[in-house]
Amino acid sequence: MDRSRKLHLGAFMRPVSIHTGAWRYPGAMPDANFNFPAIKKFIQKLEHAKFDAFFMADHLAVLDMPMDALKRSHTVTSFEPLTLLSALAAATDRIGLVATASTTFDEPYHVARRFASLDHISGGRAGWNIVTTANPDAALNFGYESQMDHDERYVRAHEFCDVVTGLWDSFADDAFVRDIDDGVYFDPDRMHVLNHKGPSLSVRGPLNIARPIQGWPVLVQAGASEAGRQFAAETAEVIFAAERTLESGKAFYRDLKDRAQKAGRDPAHLKILPAAFVVIGETVEGAQARRAQLDSLVHYDSGIGSLNSMLGYDVSSFDPDGPLPDIPETNASRSARARITELARTENLSIRQLAQRAGSYAGLAFVGTPTSIADEMEQWLIEEGSDGFNIMFSWLPEGLDEFVEKVVPELQRRGIFRREYEGMTLREHLGLPRPPNRFF
Repeated sequence: MDRSRKLHLGAFMRPVSIHTGAWRYPGAMPDANFNFPAIKKFIQKLEHAKFDAFFMADHLAVLDMPMDALKRSHTVTSFEPLTLLSALAAATDRIGLVATASTTFDEPYHVARRFASLDHISGGRAGWNIVTTANPDAALNFGYESQMDHDERYVRAHEFCDVVTGLWDSFADDAFVRDIDDGVYFDPDRMHVLNHKGPSLSVRGPLNIARPIQGWPVLVQAGASEAGRQFAAETAEVIFAAERTLESGKAFYRDLKDRAQKAGRDPAHLKILPAAFVVIGETVEGAQARRAQLDSLVHYDSGIGSLNSMLGYDVSSFDPDGPLPDIPETNASRSARARITELARTENLSIRQLAQRAGSYAGLAFVGTPTSIADEMEQWLIEEGSDGFNIMFSWLPEGLDEFVEKVVPELQRRGIFRREYEGMTLREHLGLPRPPNRFF
């Protein structure tokens, strides 16, 4: 157990709280998810606390659930992530800016341009969360009648990522000579035309943007299925994991690090950050009471909608006080379905109980005092369950304020979280190398 390691902390900020009852909590900002001045204050506070990154998830459709559930969702309106992060780049100096973009319903040239632009605008702070998009309603928004098969999505994702990184390498770092006397703006010998023709994609290139400041924006991935794990081990530099217990976290950590090493990569260049929902109180009992009050604000219609979305299967017609039935394979996220069905089995939960968990976040939660939460986080770090966490705040602004003002100082006092940024770029925050240009 290495006691010299330090935590990396990301902030999961779209939605600003994953909890479906968060917008209703006393003192919460009901419109926090779609309030730019508030979000700007949130990121500035996180930067002051020296967070590694601010993460914007994304959905390409209104959530796939009945209207009775949808009308209760604070995520029905959200900013497009790259637009928002570009605006936030101008309001910050150091914190990383990570956004989701889909490999199924976008094009590599678009993704490469957007993230290269964000990296230049922010001074080298961009990160791309690579998703294959599990929501079947997204397909309907892009001219498809049904979702692409799960494994086929990952085959396309491999090729897509290879094309995007190839486009980022279109120009050598020294290509832009800007020789005023000779009137030469760039050296043609330092430009590469990709000319990619593969099973799913045909992209000529080159990208019409200089190579990103970081070489490549940081590559992030969150898949936990077999295909997702292998893709992450071969490609990603940060993994947003979803393990609920330290033991399962340690197993996931070992598996991904081993896969990365077998793929010829340095395991230290793969950072694993489980999502962690945090509720803070003056006592553990007080924090638990806050969590219970928060959970009580999840309407059953909302909870069952969230549960159906996670399962990729509608269980509304079953007895809500009965057990979860066997769920057939679908094209929805396999990892999300596996997590929620395991929870039902291990804790013997009814559909009603499971719906409340789904609506209130059923994953890893640290509920306690600043000291007890720091204890748990330190244990995960020391025992190699994670390299840090992607923090989900209970409600805004108080949940964020309390974490920054109470938990972060305790982590700093223990010497397991930075007091100052070590560099300027997201790669420097995470201790990741700048990738060499594959063509020059």
